[in-house]
Amino acid sequence: MNEEKTVLFLCGANADYTRNALNLKALKQSFRTIEISSRLPHYFLRLPMVAIKFLLCFKIYDLIFVGFLAQPLMPIVRLWTKKPIIFDAFISLYDTICFDRKIFKPNSIVGRMAFWIDQKSCIWADKIITDTNAHADYFSQTFNISRNKFQTIYLGADTEIFYPLVNQQKNDEKKFIVFYYGSGLPLQGIDVILKAAKRLEVDNSIVFRLVGPIRKKHGELIKKLQPRNIEFIDWIPYDELPKKITESDICLGGHFSNIDKAKRVISGKTYQFLAMRKPVIVGDNPANKELFENQKDVIMVEMGTAEALAQGIQKLQKDENLRKKISKNNYSIFRAKFLNDYFKKIFSKLVDI
Repeated sequence: MNEEKTVLFLCGANADYTRNALNLKALKQSFRTIEISSRLPHYFLRLPMVAIKFLLCFKIYDLIFVGFLAQPLMPIVRLWTKKPIIFDAFISLYDTICFDRKIFKPNSIVGRMAFWIDQKSCIWADKIITDTNAHADYFSQTFNISRNKFQTIYLGADTEIFYPLVNQQKNDEKKFIVFYYGSGLPLQGIDVILKAAKRLEVDNSIVFRLVGPIRKKHGELIKKLQPRNIEFIDWIPYDELPKKITESDICLGGHFSNIDKAKRVISGKTYQFLAMRKPVIVGDNPANKELFENQKDVIMVEMGTAEALAQGIQKLQKDENLRKKISKNNYSIFRAKFLNDYFKKIFSKLVDI
């Protein structure tokens, strides 16, 4: 641990959200770390609580790490201190509410405010981190920020939870299990997965195991398709995910929608599947190509196309040697990239500002 530096970490999203949790863990391993966060159930309740805690914090620190979804706190942080700021631009508020979820139009008052707070957060920060180079390019070009301010820190996975479970076996060896879990966000492309499942239901051996509020959020499509080869699991505890992943033959990392944001990110679940040495299918996009090679480390499929996803699943189902090759190669990539003090090394350089 570097006893010379003290980092104050604050965030808007829950501190145990994957991005925040991994960053906070890396900071605590490398520096004296002051954590300011809130576990209140709603975002707009957490923000004022974190702001109050920050203003009442009289501890001495060398720099501030503004974590995931804390853009609305940036004006307070910048006005309150002249300490260096590292800003995690993991998500653009502007892009999320205007183009991903389409809650507001870009030229609406809320859309303009979201653009302003994203842009100012980048301007006020001394260093900006993103989860992919493609995402850094987006922030730089959209908000007119120098590309030199950005540092890519890939998400990775918590290897204390996600690692190969060699002694676990499938419940039914005759079934080919395709596993996916998600919250149902538009960029995930769950509609593509459901339609791909429908295309493959003629093969009785293929079973899709989908975890998350999928029936709730995609009930109409499910009612229309009436797929017979899907096991829906509404919720499982986070620490039980590794067991479900291990029981599967292949995993769907995604994202599979055609939303622009989906093309700039590598899904968090993709890293978890790699950490567990599973064959993975991902969307064919610039972000995934930063780390992976198609047909070697993962199977990449055209985004927004159920037929392409179905063909990718069939390809892996029919070729056991390809499944073994891909799982071996992507696990090697994960080990080389993320098991050799990746976060510790990169954060040590990052805080030297």
